[in-house]
Amino acid sequence: MTNAKSTESTNSEMNTARDPGRMTVRGFIQRLAGVAALGALGCAVGGAGAAQAGEIAVIVKTTNSTFWQNVNKGAAAGLKESKGGHTMTFSGPAAESAIAEQVNLVENAVNRKVAGIVLAPSDPDALIPAIKKAWEARIPVVLIDSMVSDAGKAYYQSFLATDNALAGELCAKQLIAKVGTTGKIAIMSYVAGAGSEIGRVGAFKKYIETQSKLQIVGPFYSQSQMATALNQTTDVLASNPDLKGIFGANEPTAVGMGRALVQSGKAGKVVAVGFDGNEDLQKFVKEGTLEATAVQGSYQMGFLGVKTVADVIAGQKVPKVLDTGVVMVTKSNIDKPEAKNVLY
Repeated sequence: MTNAKSTESTNSEMNTARDPGRMTVRGFIQRLAGVAALGALGCAVGGAGAAQAGEIAVIVKTTNSTFWQNVNKGAAAGLKESKGGHTMTFSGPAAESAIAEQVNLVENAVNRKVAGIVLAPSDPDALIPAIKKAWEARIPVVLIDSMVSDAGKAYYQSFLATDNALAGELCAKQLIAKVGTTGKIAIMSYVAGAGSEIGRVGAFKKYIETQSKLQIVGPFYSQSQMATALNQTTDVLASNPDLKGIFGANEPTAVGMGRALVQSGKAGKVVAVGFDGNEDLQKFVKEGTLEATAVQGSYQMGFLGVKTVADVIAGQKVPKVLDTGVVMVTKSNIDKPEAKNVLY
């Protein structure tokens, strides 16, 4: 599990990425030190293999999700625009909760001496020994979507993701705007302890607690399984007939939540905010089952992830942290370019 200090550090880095003017003197010195260290590793990797094409292994939390398939599309496009003549493989466990399987995928990539790894870690601590092995083998690692804890900071070269703390706050603001500041709401989350979950759901909950008097039911954890989220939401709705709002914190969870609202006759009566933007969630927004859904740049994560690791292989400097953005999609903007550019 990531501790509070780690979460604050991550949020600070993402805030600095959005607003360079907020960087402290200490942060500036740390950034300079980080760039110097990164340049040294980049030169070592680039010097060893910049002229030699190799495999870039893209390893995600699960392949059984349209979100991660959209990451795959972006990664493939990023490979085409990258120099070096590299090839790409795309893999992930059958479920986000299969952390040991993901660790094995990373270790296997290291053992077959890939040129670089793009990784969406399912757990902030369990993946650290595996990415340390990559670092020891001088294989660059770029993280996407979720951070690892502070103990692993030395072993990856760049982190590309949604600013999940900001996204969580936006979802909380959207819910409060519709349900008010009193009453009861529920949180339907996914995998406890995942880096993205800590930032996203943590910030959502904190904003609700500090900016309203809303009572929170949950969070409940679906393990990123749609059927589990459907059953959990059905139970929550039945046991809390006075529920005013509900938040589904990732794609399969939000889809299950939306289906439960429809099946229970609560669609449009309980204000619901989702996360991510597949076809099911788009339909829920258009029909009014969801008031809004926060959509990440999943394509961008894959695209920039591969391009970034290719740059490191070539010995180029890359940013330590890059915010890939989030768009709040509602019925009023779902057909506009700002939403269409991130929906999938």
